[in-house]
Amino acid sequence: MEIWALVMFLVIMVLLMMGYPVAFTLGAVSFLFGGIALGLDFFSLLPLRIWGIMTNFTLLAVPLFIFMGIVLEKSGLAQNLLESMAELFGGLRGGMAVSIVAVGALLAATTGIVGATVVTMGVIALPLMLKHAYKPELATGVIAASGTLGQIIPPSIVLILLGDVMGVPVGRLFVGAVSPGLLLVTLFILYILVKSWLDPQVAPSIQNNNTPGGIDFFIKISKSLLPPLVLMIVVLGTIFFGIASPTESAAFGALGALLLALLHRRFTLDKLKESMLQTTRYTSMVFLILIGATAFGLVFRGMGGDTLVHELLTNLPGGMWGFIAVSMLLIFVLGFFLDFIEICFIVVPILTPIALFFNIDLLWFAVLIAVNLQTSFLTPPFGFSLFYLKAVVPESIKITHIYRGIIPFVAIQLFAIIIMLIFPQVTLWLPNWMDEMQGF
Repeated sequence: MEIWALVMFLVIMVLLMMGYPVAFTLGAVSFLFGGIALGLDFFSLLPLRIWGIMTNFTLLAVPLFIFMGIVLEKSGLAQNLLESMAELFGGLRGGMAVSIVAVGALLAATTGIVGATVVTMGVIALPLMLKHAYKPELATGVIAASGTLGQIIPPSIVLILLGDVMGVPVGRLFVGAVSPGLLLVTLFILYILVKSWLDPQVAPSIQNNNTPGGIDFFIKISKSLLPPLVLMIVVLGTIFFGIASPTESAAFGALGALLLALLHRRFTLDKLKESMLQTTRYTSMVFLILIGATAFGLVFRGMGGDTLVHELLTNLPGGMWGFIAVSMLLIFVLGFFLDFIEICFIVVPILTPIALFFNIDLLWFAVLIAVNLQTSFLTPPFGFSLFYLKAVVPESIKITHIYRGIIPFVAIQLFAIIIMLIFPQVTLWLPNWMDEMQGF
């Protein structure tokens, strides 16, 4: 029966790669295998598990943070940030690319919506970079990579889902992801500066008639930068210092996003309706997949699949490090074909008990997985950032330009994972320090 559990897993993987809907594939295949091997009475346990998902207070943060991000994106915040940062860094060689990374990090900490960030920067910044003779590979690569920073920099939907699946407090997970997120931003900027220094033709400086300086420029930068910074500090600060739970902070963030949008005077009732519809659509997709994954997990464990996987992975050469290496490689390879939500709900629950067996710090392991999952947005053939960007680039930009452009940034993310593996304190120092500050 354990072998049939693995067969079920492989069937699901094949069907997902063929493009069948995730939630219904998980549910249908699980019912088919479970009904044959375990009987239909076995599924009497499923309604209780689904009820547990629907009443999970932590998961309520998902639609709230999604709504916050969509509202901020529609308020014109990204456009204002990009224009201001372009003026600030444009005179520096590679400065436009650096400004895109900075804006990507700020939007990650406020919106966290990868598609919206990539499309917005692609529409606004890419034509300007191409006009000033930026190489298409670097221009597209930096936009696609910077747009994915919302997957690791809190408040991240990935971190909320991982926290729930792995049983790690989401607040501590947010704190632990701060340093790795800043590490990625730093590595992206260093790569751009070194690349443009070695080859000035790749990313020349942009001559700007409005030279940075003066009170007017300072006021313009402040108007663009301060609102998202204040919202980010308030939302994340209340979580970090234990003032509010992630769900409560998400509710405050959603309200703050609405107020910022109204202050920008670019938000209408139609945009509010569209934001609510998009939030409902995205949230429904996440929860449908979660219900399908719950059915899969129930059948997989009922057939003894978890025991078989546990025996296989705990007997790998190298013990704990062998397990971590295989886990990271598995998630990276699956990221070429599957969405991060699918990996989070199908693969991570299988790996978590084995990580506990090896006494691996689940906070550290979860952040490693989050950074690894971030690469799934950049790896062809199903990297979503690549699709989002290709939809808005000029006809002169081919998909091969985008593929070549993201290779260095995928390598940087893998390098960051290696740093986090060698130096776990990159992830753990801030959560430990915050615990000491609060007397834990």
